[in-house]
Parts: sequence; structure tokens; C-alpha cells
Amino acid sequence: MARPFSRILTAAVLTISMVASAWALSLEEAAERVARQHDAQVVSAHTIERDGRRIHVIRILTREGVVRTIRVPVDRRQES
Repeated sequence: MARPFSRILTAAVLTISMVASAWALSLEEAAERVARQHDAQVVSAHTIERDGRRIHVIRILTREGVVRTIRVPVDRRQES
């Protein structure tokens, strides 16, 4: 009896994880998007947690030679 329940539970957890990750913006995706939007080169990128929310911090070098820091929420729903 425990084995079928374990499989169902595992499947449920995997499904929930997949749905949650569909909303999450990866660091690589965020860096590529920022570089494209600002016509710039990515200098560094990392993820931090602030006030319980994860944020990608991306430093770029613009064509004008200016280094800027762009913060992008990991949760795509926060962008709206």
C-alpha cells in the first residue's frame, strides 16, 4: 500500500516543481534579456534574496563604457 502512495506523492511533488519553475526566470535568461534590452555586455550576474524574494543582480557594460547594475525579479509574476 505504501508504494503506490509514495509514487503518487512523488509525481505530485514533481508536477508542482515543474509548474513553479515554469514561472521562474533563470539567471541565464535574465542576463541574456538585460544584455539584449540595453545593447550591452554582461560583466557579472548572481542571485540574491531580499525580503523573502529572489532577485537576479546583473552588472552590464554599455557601449558608452558605463557599468550599470540591473535587478530582475526571479518570479516572472512580479514583473507585471
